[in-house]
Amino acid sequence: MDTTLIDAYRATEYRVRLLQGGWASIHVDAALPEPLQTLTGGRSWAFITAWNPHSQPQPRSQNHVAQHALLAALRTLPGTLYIRPGLGSGDNWREPSFFVIGPDLTEIDQLAQQFRQHAYVHGLGEGAARLRLTSDREPHGQAG
Repeated sequence: MDTTLIDAYRATEYRVRLLQGGWASIHVDAALPEPLQTLTGGRSWAFITAWNPHSQPQPRSQNHVAQHALLAALRTLPGTLYIRPGLGSGDNWREPSFFVIGPDLTEIDQLAQQFRQHAYVHGLGEGAARLRLTSDREPHGQAG
């Protein structure tokens, strides 16, 4: 994966729809926003999508099917406690996503690979959001 793509992931605004309305924005390497800290209760969380596998644009209908399959898969994970809709957005694009609380990195890694995603954002409680690369090729794991 080239550094341009990693830079784009780092610059993305990862927005989570709040129950009371409005949005909370997650940024890589920044602390989780207060409304989401309260929601996580110190547990692990991830922000993931099934849209545009391998960062290649797909037809909207195909992305919707994949996103519904991801939601179904998240619901079956034994550690899943909570799922909220999200939206990843960059300069000229947007991808519906999910903010999920509970699953561990191994479970999310497997889903990211299953849905052919290069990366996702994750964290633990109020700690900083981290970009995690899921490719089988280097670099893998946390993006430095």
